[in-house]
Amino acid sequence: MGDVREKDGQLSGASLGAPFRWLWAAYASSLAGTWLAFDSFPLIAVLVLHVGPAQVSLLAAAGLAVGAVVAVPLGPWVEFRRKRPVMVAMDLVRCGALLTVPAAYALGVLSFGQLVVVAVVVAAADITFTAASGSYLKGLLPPSQLLVANSRFESTMWTASVVGPPLGGAAVGLLGPVTTVVANAVSFLLSAAGLRAIGGPREALPVREEPRAGGGRPRAGELVEGWRFILADPVLRPLFLNTVLVSGLIMATAPLVAVLMLGRFGFEPWQYALAFAVPCTGGLLGSRLSRPLVARYGRHRIMRTFGILRVCWPVGMVFLHGGTTGLVLVMVVQFGLITSMGVFNPVYATYRLQHTPADRVARTLSAWSVSSKLTVAALTALWGLLAALTTPLTAVGAAGVLILATPLLLPRTGD
Repeated sequence: MGDVREKDGQLSGASLGAPFRWLWAAYASSLAGTWLAFDSFPLIAVLVLHVGPAQVSLLAAAGLAVGAVVAVPLGPWVEFRRKRPVMVAMDLVRCGALLTVPAAYALGVLSFGQLVVVAVVVAAADITFTAASGSYLKGLLPPSQLLVANSRFESTMWTASVVGPPLGGAAVGLLGPVTTVVANAVSFLLSAAGLRAIGGPREALPVREEPRAGGGRPRAGELVEGWRFILADPVLRPLFLNTVLVSGLIMATAPLVAVLMLGRFGFEPWQYALAFAVPCTGGLLGSRLSRPLVARYGRHRIMRTFGILRVCWPVGMVFLHGGTTGLVLVMVVQFGLITSMGVFNPVYATYRLQHTPADRVARTLSAWSVSSKLTVAALTALWGLLAALTTPLTAVGAAGVLILATPLLLPRTGD
């Protein structure tokens, strides 16, 4: 991975065109709803269904795992179809699935099983949407503008994460725990409308590979093509292993932190939301720094430096406790983690897009997302069991220690 130093204003904030602005607006809309509904399912499980740590972890794990398995055949399916209609369809699927939750709650029949089923549907649609959107973005913009676009997406994500959770926490307190689920569903509807507004010429489709001699490609071969490409690449392979494991260890502790903060330590929902919203200003800062840092120091150095920095913070959560100082502790740890991620994420996402051929983007991103969600699911279930055998705080600390070893998987040299 070479130290790419962008020139001639390619990292500047120049306009990327009207189609990108509509894509960006759709992305911002869905993000606003997602962050407004931050951890809405764990909150509903704890506050409405009164389940314990093991079931909260099961909810997160089962939704991700089954959703990821369901999405496996969708990567090859998306690759050779026009991406924008697929994205619209996935927005509508997520909207419809989420709306069943407030409907069941209003009728008094909401159950833990329904939350799991909805989580599965939303997870599968998320993976499919991600695969289609990455491929669509690569075809929409030239390679020199991808870091600009990814930095804007990253900045938008962290902006939404600053504003959304406090508003969502207030809405939960004032209007009930399913209010934010409705808002999230509506946000996907608005995203679909934004994508439809892009218009313009129909997308060019990648040419399907020639069939093997003696017959077509086996279905199993199509399903694993994304993983085959990733694991054969000397730079993508370690980056893949690193990012999947880091996200898995971070997300595995999220249900446990929710149980600790909302249960044992007695934080209110708005305090819990605030603890994760305020540090997201660091993500906004990091995403704005990513382009000038790459321009000055090169892509590989920035990816490696901030890939290491982002894993130095989670171990601090072992000192989680109640009261004001406990709230401050969470904010400090999350600020350091999220600032580092804000720099790292758009740089690595841009490299991945630039490095992947156009006719493999959907399958590669789908394989990456499926692997990430399966890893999160497996580690979430494992950490739920660990918390049951020890304590939630012990499990959180164990994840913080293990994640310190993940920089060994970062690419050591450029391409």
